[in-house]
Amino acid sequence: MALQEIVAQIVSGLGYDLVEIERSAGGLLRITIDLPWVKAAEGQEQIEQFVNVEDCEKVTRQLQFALEVDAIEYRRLEVSSPGIDRPLRHVADFERFVGQMVDVNLKAAIGAAATGLVSATRKKFRGTLERTVDAQGVVGWQIVWSDAPPVKPGQRVSKKRVLPPLQALGFTLDELREARLAPIVSFKGRQGSPGLGSHDPDSIS
Repeated sequence: MALQEIVAQIVSGLGYDLVEIERSAGGLLRITIDLPWVKAAEGQEQIEQFVNVEDCEKVTRQLQFALEVDAIEYRRLEVSSPGIDRPLRHVADFERFVGQMVDVNLKAAIGAAATGLVSATRKKFRGTLERTVDAQGVVGWQIVWSDAPPVKPGQRVSKKRVLPPLQALGFTLDELREARLAPIVSFKGRQGSPGLGSHDPDSIS
């Protein structure tokens, strides 16, 4: 089997979601996993659970065995939880992170959909992810942003300052080249941010 199939089979078989597979220079094989997300019932609080070191160790052990059996070449294996720039690929990912700041990179420039405020050649956007529902009940996605420059800590903002208007761009998952959580670090933390579990068998005695 191919690497993607082997890893996906092992990870899902152990009850986790496969987020990303990366091969880096020097033979590093990095596998990113997450716990399956289940949307809370209406009226109930959404509880986030995060991958920990024990989860990563369990997946690492199984992967080491499976990769050896299938003679997949690598020099070092690292299994970890998603970082602050977690990729969004599936519908469940977008449902989970509604309301979060995301970076969206389109396959093609918005072209004719551009307004006078947005370049027709623009492909990259950073803004708040929102869920939309049209008159027929079809669920869609949009990113909402303002091109106002960020306010630096301690900077005073004049009350007379005229801010650029909020803008929105609808998109489908098929139109995306890539979508990730925006890697924004805050002392308050990111609500619903991924955990920090990781396991590298070559660095832990």
